[in-house]
Amino acid sequence: MIQHEEQTKSTLTDPFKFALQIGFFAGLIWGGMRWVFYIFQFTTIFPGYLAEPFYKHLYLMTWRGQIVGWVYFIFFSILATLIYTFCLRKLKGPWPGIGYGIVCWVILYGLVGPMMHMMPLLTKLSRTTIITEFCLFLLWGLFIGYTVAVEYTDERGREPGHAKKGKDQQGMGHMPEPSGATNS
Repeated sequence: MIQHEEQTKSTLTDPFKFALQIGFFAGLIWGGMRWVFYIFQFTTIFPGYLAEPFYKHLYLMTWRGQIVGWVYFIFFSILATLIYTFCLRKLKGPWPGIGYGIVCWVILYGLVGPMMHMMPLLTKLSRTTIITEFCLFLLWGLFIGYTVAVEYTDERGREPGHAKKGKDQQGMGHMPEPSGATNS
């Protein structure tokens, strides 16, 4: 019994460290995709838009400023992942993450962004920009939400070795070994 409790404690994931890691990669990957979308003119919102309140606009339009914007997107993703991990980590499946991405997009692009002069109002943006940014945030939220959901709702990885092995074999329709076979 004590051994089982020790194994369970050693396999629990630290939510803070896990959220930092997932948030970093969410920002790195999807911030990089935002930059690519900007370069290929799928979006007119420049990569440094999250840093707009803190830096001069002309600087953010340079390649160095765009890297600063990417770093800000990484920090934003870490913060969003921490919020998701501590508030919604017990939700299962991909849908909560998709919804989270959409809610973040609405808050950022519909409320905070225009109010802080990070971007124009949605009515002033092109349809291509709106669709690109919406889809990017949808996928960004899916990445965060589903990764967290798999980590915190998939209990098979936390079972002791013998129980996990036995359940895996039962679930796979384990066939008995042929006669004459020996376990070594």
